[in-house]
Amino acid sequence: MTRRALVTGASRGIGAAIAHALATGGHQVAVHYRSGADEAQAVAAGLPGDGHVTVQGDLGADQAEQIVSETVEKLGGLDVLVNNAGIYFHHPIATTSFEEWQQAWRRTIELNLYGPADLAWHAVRHMPRGGRIINVGSRGAYRGEPDAPAYGAAKAGLHAMTQSLAQSLAPQGIAVAGVAPGFVRTDMVTDLLASPEGERIRAQSPFGRVAEPEEVAAAVAWLTTESALWASGTIIDVNGASYLR
Repeated sequence: MTRRALVTGASRGIGAAIAHALATGGHQVAVHYRSGADEAQAVAAGLPGDGHVTVQGDLGADQAEQIVSETVEKLGGLDVLVNNAGIYFHHPIATTSFEEWQQAWRRTIELNLYGPADLAWHAVRHMPRGGRIINVGSRGAYRGEPDAPAYGAAKAGLHAMTQSLAQSLAPQGIAVAGVAPGFVRTDMVTDLLASPEGERIRAQSPFGRVAEPEEVAAAVAWLTTESALWASGTIIDVNGASYLR
């Protein structure tokens, strides 16, 4: 039986790579996007296999129920939820106004933690036994994010939610796990990696480079498989040994 997967923030970068990895593994994929309709359509059209769709929605506008319902309607069900969508605001405490500080915290927590929590609540109402929830966290949850503390806090909360849901959903046969990437090469950071700062970023890993989106996607794809059931509750570090814990 074909499994159905919703991948949030899948119109580019890590999300697009995850969508491709799941489709390669036989999933029908709902490519979620907030505003990049053309990009999402291109990703869906380029996935191997048939029956892939796009789903629009703003996780920060209380649209989780709509996103899940539309996915279930278009795919005929839902077996896998990958909470990948997220935002990153630069807001160091020493140089950020209080108003900007508050806005950064509220918006980051809303999209990076409340959104995945709401999606999980709605998704499990449709998931059969064997369902999977995979959350894309960050090494910043462990090492800290001094220039984006709300991001680090939200990802730490996402990791904790992952472990809590792994325990509460196990009786329903649903496994919950996560990945914690380090720096990943996407189109959003091309200029940064080409700047003098890029050398310092690559040096964070003893491999002397940053991750490719496909390397993160491979870990996510494995966590959706039947053989990964006993990894429920796990947060897999995918950071090239740039941060060890």
